[in-house]
Amino acid sequence: MTPLERLVPAYGWLRAYRREDLSRDLTAAVVITAMLVPQGMAYALLAGLPASYGLYASTVPAIVYALFGTSRHMPVGPPALMALLTFSSVSALAEPGTPRYISLALLLALMVGLLQFAIGVLRMGFVANFISHPVLRGFIYASAVVISLSQVEHFLGVPVSGQHSTIGIVLEHARSLDEANPWTLAVGLCSLAALLGLGRLFPRVPAALLVVSAATLAVYLLRLDERGVDIVGEVPGGLPGLSLPALDPAAARDLLVPAVVVAFVGFIESISVAKAIAAREKYKIDSNQELRALGLANASAAFFSGFPVAGSFSRTAVQYQSGGRTQLASIATALLVVLVLLFLTPLFYYLPSAALAAVILVAVYRLLDLEEAWRVFRISPVDGLALLITFLATLFVGVEQGILIGVLFTLLAFIRRTAYPRIAELGYVEEKDAFLGLESFPRAKTIPGALVVRFDARLYFANVPFLEEWLLKRVAERPDLRWIFIDCRGVNDIDVTAIEGLEDLVSGYRSRGIEIIFTHMKLPVREQLEKAGWDERFGGGDHLYHYQTTREAVRAVGLPVGGETPEPERRVPGRSVPEQEQSG
Repeated sequence: MTPLERLVPAYGWLRAYRREDLSRDLTAAVVITAMLVPQGMAYALLAGLPASYGLYASTVPAIVYALFGTSRHMPVGPPALMALLTFSSVSALAEPGTPRYISLALLLALMVGLLQFAIGVLRMGFVANFISHPVLRGFIYASAVVISLSQVEHFLGVPVSGQHSTIGIVLEHARSLDEANPWTLAVGLCSLAALLGLGRLFPRVPAALLVVSAATLAVYLLRLDERGVDIVGEVPGGLPGLSLPALDPAAARDLLVPAVVVAFVGFIESISVAKAIAAREKYKIDSNQELRALGLANASAAFFSGFPVAGSFSRTAVQYQSGGRTQLASIATALLVVLVLLFLTPLFYYLPSAALAAVILVAVYRLLDLEEAWRVFRISPVDGLALLITFLATLFVGVEQGILIGVLFTLLAFIRRTAYPRIAELGYVEEKDAFLGLESFPRAKTIPGALVVRFDARLYFANVPFLEEWLLKRVAERPDLRWIFIDCRGVNDIDVTAIEGLEDLVSGYRSRGIEIIFTHMKLPVREQLEKAGWDERFGGGDHLYHYQTTREAVRAVGLPVGGETPEPERRVPGRSVPEQEQSG
């Protein structure tokens, strides 16, 4: 890969561009534009912004990502999740739709862009791995519910009074049912039914475009706007002009945590779909370059009247299925949206908000994969609990807080899991010539006067006390115990506190006439013990922690393995491990 291609990945696919790819890319661009125009406008309204901002966010940011991103198939633009996060972040600081609100939304996009770009430059994309898939799924499910509730007012034609809590919104909608505008409700329900029907019967037809066109025509011909049906009204035409975010330090401080959440959620949503398509097409995605590309795209959205953008699951799937081969499809889509802005915005005047609400509801419905949620619970109850906690926290505490609570819970669950790892008692299984767990092999033979256990985790300060307590209980049950063999094949690392804890164990049990021997210890861990001076402290370390197998250690001290005749017991075996064994 050339330095220029590393800097601008588009240079690579442009050099290898084939003439036969052009028709596929242009076809995909037409299909995506038909899908994007109504979606973009709907998501802008969901974000609390004028409808045109959804189209602006689909132009310059999409071209910027196409030049700097490593995915050949993922279009970048305004997805529903980014719109919801924008609304929840900025509406706490300003009234939606006001100039102050718009300026803060631009500031949020700029902050998200700078964060993503900085993380990409520092090659710290791995930080996003701390948001586990169950947490992300719980967040997405709750976001889908929140988005759906936010659209009820457009179906009823009765605006809510700025409630932010889920319970408050539900109660207010319940109270306003008798005030619902029947014409608005009819437009919304008919649009919803048409979208679902067309999506099921004719999946390749641009259902959203057809439905909003029909709804707009119906409002115009029947003059439904005069009967209380809310319409988009005048949509500014022309190219997106230069915009300036609110450079307000106090506002930036208030938006810092939301910007971090938006940056990571947008990156994870994008990288997930990008990697899924790249795996099918057998090419690599550079996570850090993706961060830099998304950062530049979001920064450009801040200066060209957009709002935070990311890769879209649905549009990527459609672009891929439509035959799109390269990012030229995204560039062509952006240019087609520009043509819409230049010449077709008057057609949107009578577009009913209820129809756009139906478009949003159908889009978020696809996010609710309950089968996947049940699969998570079935595989791992702890991960299922993380999903549920994130879902409930997002729903009832807040969108940004929900994902932070989910991440905190998974980190605490991980710490608890490593603090109380699995410790298995082992016995000898003759047919396999190995020491294996008694739970899996209840007929395995234990050794009189010896306890053989396996520790299945990294040894560190939090789990050494658990090992001490576990051994204390087992030793109390075995008054004849003379030997403890600890299989350390699952120990990949050890810290200073753990080393000191093991030293106390060895010294304490040795004073009681019980010898501890460690087997299967890996080279990095052995080196740590050598640096800690175990060879000098315990009178030669070969017999203590250099045995490669438990069988070897048991035989070396004169104990029987299986049906063997026991040798005379030796308190301090002096066998050294050959150099080639120590190298592993």
